[in-house]
Amino acid sequence: MNPELFAADLQQKPAALRGLADQLSGENPWANITPANQLVFLGMGSSHYANSVAAARLRCAGISAVAELASSDLLPKVTAGTVVIAVSASGGSVETLSALEHYQGSARTIALTNTVGSKITDLTESSVLMQAHDEKGGVACRSFQHTLALLLALQCHLVGGRDVPWLLRASADATEDLLDRSPQWLANISELLLGPQGTHVVAPARRFSSAQQSALMLREGPRLAAVACETGDWSHVDVYLTKSTDYRMLLLTGSAWEPQLLRWVTERGSTVVAVGQELPAASASLRYRGDENDDVKLLTETLVAELVAQQLWASTT
Repeated sequence: MNPELFAADLQQKPAALRGLADQLSGENPWANITPANQLVFLGMGSSHYANSVAAARLRCAGISAVAELASSDLLPKVTAGTVVIAVSASGGSVETLSALEHYQGSARTIALTNTVGSKITDLTESSVLMQAHDEKGGVACRSFQHTLALLLALQCHLVGGRDVPWLLRASADATEDLLDRSPQWLANISELLLGPQGTHVVAPARRFSSAQQSALMLREGPRLAAVACETGDWSHVDVYLTKSTDYRMLLLTGSAWEPQLLRWVTERGSTVVAVGQELPAASASLRYRGDENDDVKLLTETLVAELVAQQLWASTT
């Protein structure tokens, strides 16, 4: 893992997204899946984060879909109509490979991976490439973004919805905007978020993967204490810490449950950085191009924590 190469990986996000948009304009990698199939998503870490949001969105649209940690010993039973989609950027996550072996011969299997010829492709009947290219910094940043993008393409294939290539190009513009303006916002946002007792990242359920991935970025690179919470659930599980700690929150906006959260953090003088919306109660609000679109947020907002993590990581190595 290397912070300078991680920075280069982040800079390449817009171009990689546009490349994936061009590819999806000409082909549908999910053409052999139908709405009648039951879907089981397998993955670990950030793959599971993306899978969980994708499965929830599909269930909301009436598709049978679940996301499971590949390490679970409670993997669901499958039927003749089940399709198992195993997600691993490296193609070598041992837990995911083990789960695939569990399903050998009992379900159709597809690998979603960033690595051509990896072991996961040997254990599945077909594969879909993320096209995130080599992440030389050793951190799954573009591959996480492309996992979400391709799972959104799966949703579009099964239930219709927004033109995914358009969405990816809009998200590339949003990512580029944050990168280009980072000299103006990054130092202040970092100072507000990086407290002596860690950072908390909060997001709506429909984008909870953004909170989980953002917290992971702070743990993985600079090795900081960072945890994720869903906005509504925050008032039941994390609110207590605002009374006894120097509480720093990265709030990924857009939940109907923000008012009760903001009441608590305002009363207790907590530090809140809002991303994607202007919030008067926040210590700072960060906007970017296209943030009025919820799916653009989903594909873009983790860049804030990634840049904060990269800057601190580089300064301490």
